[in-house]
Amino acid sequence: MAELITYEMLYEILREEKTKKEITRLDENFFENVIKYMSEKRNMLESQQKKSSIFTLSESVNTKKQLENVHRILKELYERRENKILQLALFRSRTNEIVDNSCMLGIEKMFFDDALKSMNEYRNAILANLLSEKEPVIERKDEPKELKSHEEHKGIKLVRITNAVPQFLGDDMHVYGPFEEEYVASLPEMVAEILVKKNKAEYL
Repeated sequence: MAELITYEMLYEILREEKTKKEITRLDENFFENVIKYMSEKRNMLESQQKKSSIFTLSESVNTKKQLENVHRILKELYERRENKILQLALFRSRTNEIVDNSCMLGIEKMFFDDALKSMNEYRNAILANLLSEKEPVIERKDEPKELKSHEEHKGIKLVRITNAVPQFLGDDMHVYGPFEEEYVASLPEMVAEILVKKNKAEYL
């Protein structure tokens, strides 16, 4: 049975993640349930925006604000879990001791494994070679020519921020920024185009 997601629940999950040293355990369908929750909120917002009464205007403002807050909560939740996962991978790489990853979601375990593999490769390439009085080196497989840029396939544009941009909500209801001057960002084509037109960014 799918776990019902509410704004209050997301806030409480973040609070627990902030206060605990360990990664908190989430429902295995957490991502799926969050996406469903946000989709319902977005549909509600679109319905409210189609109406013109003062009452629905106030409702749409509140719904939009709640969506913005949910995006901020999810961003902070991800970054805190990301940091804990990287710390566990670093500890495992340095000590070779088994770490508990039972509270990670499936895709987070993949992230942990990939991070650990990368750390071990560079540890061997740099530290092991140095201790053996050899030049640090790591072998890189060339990307197949038939594989085009990921950004091109996904409609993503690479831009350099030319003027500081505060955090904002895009038309896709995703929160972007804040971006400082000279920051290089990969953004959806529509978002990148708006920033470029406002002289806030330039294409790379």
